[in-house]
Amino acid sequence: MPSKIVLGNGLQIITKGISHVRSIAVGIWVDVGSRYEAPSLNGISHFIEHLMFKGTARRTARQIAEALDAVGGQLNAFTTKEYTCFYARVLDEHFDLVIDVLNDMLFHSRFDVKDIDRERKVIIEEIKTYEDVPEELVHDLFATTIWQGHSLGRSVIGNQEVISNLSRQDIINFYQNYYVPDNIIMVVVGNFQPEIVIEKLEKTFGGLKGKVQPRSLVCPTAYSSVNCYFKDTELVHLCFGTQGLPFNDAKTYVFQLINIILGTGLSSRLFQEIREQRGLVYSIYSYPRAYRDTGLFVIYAGLSKENVAAVIALIIKEIKKIQENGVSELELQRAKDHYRGNLLLGLESIVAQLGALGKSQLYLGRVISPEEILEKINQVTITEIKEAANSILKTELFTLTSIGPINNYKVLEKSIRETG
Repeated sequence: MPSKIVLGNGLQIITKGISHVRSIAVGIWVDVGSRYEAPSLNGISHFIEHLMFKGTARRTARQIAEALDAVGGQLNAFTTKEYTCFYARVLDEHFDLVIDVLNDMLFHSRFDVKDIDRERKVIIEEIKTYEDVPEELVHDLFATTIWQGHSLGRSVIGNQEVISNLSRQDIINFYQNYYVPDNIIMVVVGNFQPEIVIEKLEKTFGGLKGKVQPRSLVCPTAYSSVNCYFKDTELVHLCFGTQGLPFNDAKTYVFQLINIILGTGLSSRLFQEIREQRGLVYSIYSYPRAYRDTGLFVIYAGLSKENVAAVIALIIKEIKKIQENGVSELELQRAKDHYRGNLLLGLESIVAQLGALGKSQLYLGRVISPEEILEKINQVTITEIKEAANSILKTELFTLTSIGPINNYKVLEKSIRETG
């Protein structure tokens, strides 16, 4: 079972020993992402994540890259709307090295002006590349459409204008506000002796100082609208969805099963009805996305423009079938088995376990075990599925965003509302 300690400076440490592996994984979650950025700073969290790899007082960028490569290890990071994560995996004998590298990167980076200007160009190229991939970009544009004016609706990587204008002082101020011990969760999973690991972590990180400033969350208002972005592509890429559930909502596991039945995998209702039976789309799937105080439920489809109205009508039809008729016992059990298999197979990776522990502690303030999750999944009933589908998936309030060769949604918007 995982264990937790909190250092005197507020830094939280979660550990889970696994004796039958030879590796150890370490993750550091910083409780900051694009949600906490002012419009003039949009993308700064992601920018700082990049800069952590660009050199410290003791290591150059090349030496950081080579440190774990030289022992066959892995080092990576990513930024989301609500947190930034740095993680590494090495053989257990190299634990001291990985802790030294992560400590050096996160708390001793130079933020050199030349490094900032060089990485600025890299991120602008990343933005350009992202904007050239409509099947990915449309998801961000959907969030922008449904959460108009709210930071959750803005891109994690920012835009070219903001990134071009960020100064070194902007970066240092933001870093000093959030990269403080009581805003950090550290997770260690793998083969280790707990008392030795805790002693080393306390020695390395216990002297960090600073406290995060209190911040209040403003829950975004969900807007129901239709928005299309013209792009001369072969396919239309669209997202059709609504506001979902926050991470800690009691109905989250009911909603997870609705998602599996409706739009996860080759056997889902949407895939079978719209792609397999009718051949109207190249790709179709659904997903929930949860945040601290809200969430999204989104259906993505890639299809020809002449099929858009028909596909949206069929999506609404499949949702209404669940709302009116529920699901069968067999279908519900298959969804539960799918969830169970996906969860347990994923946890065979220590990096996946690392991620599950970090997110659980960050969002729930405690570690939730796989057994507890599966118990909640197993308790979901057909009645709960039907009730949740009716209370959450109100198709007349859905938002639609698309990228592709369509630039007039007036007629389509009317048909969507009439069908919904």
